[in-house]
Amino acid sequence: MRYKWFKDKFRRFSLQHGYRASYNVNSYRTNLNEAPLDTNGNFYANTIISNVNLTEQFNPLMRLDFEMKSSIKVLAEMKKDRTLNMSFDNNLLTEVSGNEYTIGLGYRIKDVTINSKLADNPTGIIKSDINIKTDFTLRKNNTIVRYLDYDNNELAGGQNIWSVKLTADYSFSRNLTAIFFYDHQFSQAVISTSFPITNIRSGFTVRYNFGN
Repeated sequence: MRYKWFKDKFRRFSLQHGYRASYNVNSYRTNLNEAPLDTNGNFYANTIISNVNLTEQFNPLMRLDFEMKSSIKVLAEMKKDRTLNMSFDNNLLTEVSGNEYTIGLGYRIKDVTINSKLADNPTGIIKSDINIKTDFTLRKNNTIVRYLDYDNNELAGGQNIWSVKLTADYSFSRNLTAIFFYDHQFSQAVISTSFPITNIRSGFTVRYNFGN
């Protein structure tokens, strides 16, 4: 924001990228068999591991978030994640992967004036901004089971989730804020054995801050 071109056009501008991964050995034990080879001539391992888990996330892979001087807000975000679970008891690899895409639009209506007893001044006039924000999100989840002994991969589950979230807030005072929210979510399974599901939540929230 120190550059003149950004300072003249934007109130704020940010680019984000993040990656993290974890590898877990869920259980292991020492092999008490003293013989170096089994009946087939295979070497015994010193440590017997039954299950390992690998999780990696691009959270986010890319996130663009800015607010212009004209009070227009824009958000574009993409996330990716994957979890691999390897079971050595049955040589089964379960892969759960997800891709999420979000487009957000917002607008700030400046200096909206109302008369109310909730005003924290003697005039009884409240002057504040209305912040409106809408996010459109698509998330795709897939679960693939890989049978390593048979070289066979099977799509075991997953779903596509579409959601629309709308919020609008107005500050009646430094401590009191009213928030309207609407959340519409629709999910459809990628396999035919599950039914589509729709969830709708809407209402008002009044938030009071006891701090200064």
